[in-house]
Amino acid sequence: MKIAIAVLVVLLAFGGFVAMQPDTYHVERSASIGALPPVVFAQLDDFKAWGEWSPWDKIDPSMKREYGGPERAVGATYGWQGNADVGQGKMTIVELERPTRIAYRLEFIEPFASIATSTMTVERKETGSKVTWAMDGGRDFMSKLFGLFMDMDTMIGKDFDKGLAQLKAVAEEDAALIRAATDAIRAKQQLEAEQNAAKPDASVKD
Repeated sequence: MKIAIAVLVVLLAFGGFVAMQPDTYHVERSASIGALPPVVFAQLDDFKAWGEWSPWDKIDPSMKREYGGPERAVGATYGWQGNADVGQGKMTIVELERPTRIAYRLEFIEPFASIATSTMTVERKETGSKVTWAMDGGRDFMSKLFGLFMDMDTMIGKDFDKGLAQLKAVAEEDAALIRAATDAIRAKQQLEAEQNAAKPDASVKD
């Protein structure tokens, strides 16, 4: 009987300890990208472009995707259903300040149901842009218990780091293509200007 009471006391104490853990979580990562904000933002407000850089999209090649709502605007949705590693959920654009900030509502269905808010901000820098990816959500008792054994910042943070690295590669490649096209247009215009300047003036008579 004493052992049972002792076990109960320990369980109650542990349950109280779990309940006292923070009710919310915040995860944030940043990266410098050598591309201007509009170039970077073009990858963020288009859900169909996420497959090129999202840290989760390549985990399950056969993952089912569903797009809805207006494209590249508040109300646009992206639903996914995949294996145990990616689960099932839905993402909706809820705020949009192009090309500096976008916010998404995340609804996780499987393997655990939860709701979170994710934001991505793009800040102009001398060398390009600074992109900050953050996620905020609430924690119920089970989430708090899980958090004692698996740090949320570490678990999600590593995915954010991977995603930002892939976003950097994609955006910088796009920026390089834009610069090349711009340089080609300028070179053509300069050549045409030089050719026109070299032509004899038809208005001048002998």
